[in-house]
Amino acid sequence: MPAADAPPTTLTPYLTQAHHHLWSLAEEFTARHVTPRVARMEAAPHRAERTLPRLMAKRGWFGVTLPTEYGGLAAGHVARTVLIHRLSLASAAAGTILQAHLIPAGALLHWGTTEQKTRWLRQVAEGVVLMTIAVTEPEAGGHIGGIETTAEPADGGWRITGEKAHIGNSHLAHLHVVVARTAPPHTRTPASQALTAFLVEADRKGVTTSPPRTRLGLHGFTAGRLRLDRVHIPAANILGTIGEGMDVAQSSSILYGRPNLTAVSLGLHEALISGTTAWLANRPRYGAHLADLPVVRDRLGTMQARLQHARVITYHAVHLLDRGLPCDSDLIAAKHTSHQLAADTARDAMELHGAHALDTHHDLPRLWRDIQHTYAPAGTGEVQRIHLAKTALNTGTVQWSARLAQTLARTRPSPDPAPA
Repeated sequence: MPAADAPPTTLTPYLTQAHHHLWSLAEEFTARHVTPRVARMEAAPHRAERTLPRLMAKRGWFGVTLPTEYGGLAAGHVARTVLIHRLSLASAAAGTILQAHLIPAGALLHWGTTEQKTRWLRQVAEGVVLMTIAVTEPEAGGHIGGIETTAEPADGGWRITGEKAHIGNSHLAHLHVVVARTAPPHTRTPASQALTAFLVEADRKGVTTSPPRTRLGLHGFTAGRLRLDRVHIPAANILGTIGEGMDVAQSSSILYGRPNLTAVSLGLHEALISGTTAWLANRPRYGAHLADLPVVRDRLGTMQARLQHARVITYHAVHLLDRGLPCDSDLIAAKHTSHQLAADTARDAMELHGAHALDTHHDLPRLWRDIQHTYAPAGTGEVQRIHLAKTALNTGTVQWSARLAQTLARTRPSPDPAPA
């Protein structure tokens, strides 16, 4: 794994002194706590890593984007990208544990009532309460309009029945944001008004989580199924208002899910380049090394160009978010492009390693497996391109970065516009 390093100069326009300090803290944390645990996590792919979340919580990182009034760091969205990026360089599973929590935490901040935020956000910021967002379903997948989980009025509240799938941190979470259908199917209510988000405590009667299962990659991070069997929820646990469930899900995905996964892709991309260059520079061939061959350098140069492109689009998008500028399409494009660039580099890295890439004791197969996990969540490539086509056609899609500007302002860092 690459040694700790300072941010590249290409990121200077986006990083303040506070960001540089956070970068150094993340480097120290990964060297001390994350890298030594990677082999253990790989050896037990079905097991949820529990120590790293506790250590992150002690540093306040689960509240990196939450206001100080709720115990958060109010460090902003570039800061959360720094943390996820540097954690993912050592272990994408570690970065994903953090990013998966920040999505529903943002949903609670933006859509919660004063009472809900007072009750939960301080515990969320401290990492005492970890959260999930439960939207995806076994049959509907990520098609929000196809959600089959239902919530029916009962006993002054609601009863929720259904099943959710691919729920990040499902085996660690204490609080779930569950999106369910509240409009009966026969009413033909459009999906934009038929869904509602609920805060569902993990210990409520009728809530069960499936046992952890081995996944292709991200070993140590679990994304399991959540079953809800007539779970009674008080009316006070509605997040937003009745019929706003799609808005809660989509805004959280665009403002948090997409940039978070962009940062995971960037960390993996950097690890792929670092590991491949080190291997090529030390692999003897024809009296020199593989890195000395022009045909290899041609391929390596393409990989490096992709990485430099990915860095800029990743940090540029969240920099706009921190500045309070409309940037939904930038966040969407960054997620799409950063994954694609990293996936292309992963393929090149595998080919440059030849048969050695197939040895599971090397880091490379782990990195290749992990990058597959940044494609589907928060929307596949097709979903991203459809959104971007709407931007090109100027069809007037909602700009969540503008619509939620007031609450986003409370998550921005203290004024320090001068780059480090």
